[in-house]
Amino acid sequence: MMQRTRTQLTVGVALFVVLSPLFAARADAAAGIVPGSRFDRGSQMCRVLTFSNSSWTSEGAALFRQNCKSCHHRDNDKGARFLHNESFTSRGWDRVFFEKYPKCARDGSWSGLEPEQLRKVNDYLYRNAYGTYDANSAESCG
Repeated sequence: MMQRTRTQLTVGVALFVVLSPLFAARADAAAGIVPGSRFDRGSQMCRVLTFSNSSWTSEGAALFRQNCKSCHHRDNDKGARFLHNESFTSRGWDRVFFEKYPKCARDGSWSGLEPEQLRKVNDYLYRNAYGTYDANSAESCG
């Protein structure tokens, strides 16, 4: 009898370990949480950042290089702080784009970009921000 109870307990624990991630993912989906997504406070939209809609990767990176890095590069003569994708955390980049507190956001430097282009730059920076990759995790390998 004792052996049967121990076997049942072992099987129950094993099933819990195997199935709990599935239930957690289902609960997240029911709550409206999508892995690889961010809430854009400016547009009040959920932006899903998956590789199937990865225009944020190529277009966002290109827009960042063309528009932001033209001033925010090392040893620039404009007094602009050097920036790269890991200059802020994901939440920090969201704050930059929502609050538009940098001088370049207020002086009209961003006016050449459409709102959707700004969202793509923000998506790119959000996904590639400081702390988004763990070198010891297979999930961070892309």
